[in-house]
Amino acid sequence: MTNNTRLPLLGRALALAGTLSNVAVWVGGALTLASVALICFEVIARKFLGFTLSGADELSGYAFAISTSWALAFAAINRANVRVDAIYQRLPVRAAAVLDWIALVATAVFMVYLTRYAADVAMQSWQQQSSANTPLATPLWIPQGLWVLGLAWMCIVLALMLVRACCALVTGDLAALQRLCGVRSAQEEAEEEAAAGARIIEGERA
Repeated sequence: MTNNTRLPLLGRALALAGTLSNVAVWVGGALTLASVALICFEVIARKFLGFTLSGADELSGYAFAISTSWALAFAAINRANVRVDAIYQRLPVRAAAVLDWIALVATAVFMVYLTRYAADVAMQSWQQQSSANTPLATPLWIPQGLWVLGLAWMCIVLALMLVRACCALVTGDLAALQRLCGVRSAQEEAEEEAAAGARIIEGERA
C-alpha cells in the first residue's frame, strides 16, 4: 500500500475517531449533569424533606472519573490540551513542528503507561471481587472498567494521530502536522469564538 493510499485511510480513521470522541463527550457531559442533578436533589431532600440519598457523592465521583477519561480523546483531536507556548511561538516552523511531534509522542507514552496500570487496578478488583466500602457496596471493577475503556480509547486515538504525524513529518508536510497536533493559534481561537457567537445569535433569533 503506497503512502498516497494510506493517507486517505488515516484521514477517514481520524474523522471517525473524532466523531466517536464527540459522541463520548456528549455522553460524558450528560453523565456529569445527571450526577449534579442527583446531588442537588439530595441537598434539597436533606434540607426540606428530612431524608437523604445514600451514595450520591460516590456516584458523582465515578461519573467525574469516567467522563474525564472519555473526554481526553476529544481534547487531543481538537488540540484543546494546555501547552506552554511562550517560546514555541517564536521558533522556526520546522523546529515547532518537531516539538509538536515530540509532545505527541510523550503524551502517547504517558497514556500507555497510565492505561496499563489502570487496567491492572481494574483487573485486580475483578479478580478479588472488590467492592466499595460504602452503603452502595459498588463492585469496583464496573466504574474502574469504564474508566479504563476511556483511557484505552485515548491510546487508540493517539496511535492514529501519531501515525499521521509521522507521515507528515517524513514527507515534510509541516502544515498538516501543525493542524494535527500543533498549538492552536490566536487566529484559530478567535475564529472558533466568532463561530460560537454566530450560533448563539442564530439560536436566539430562532
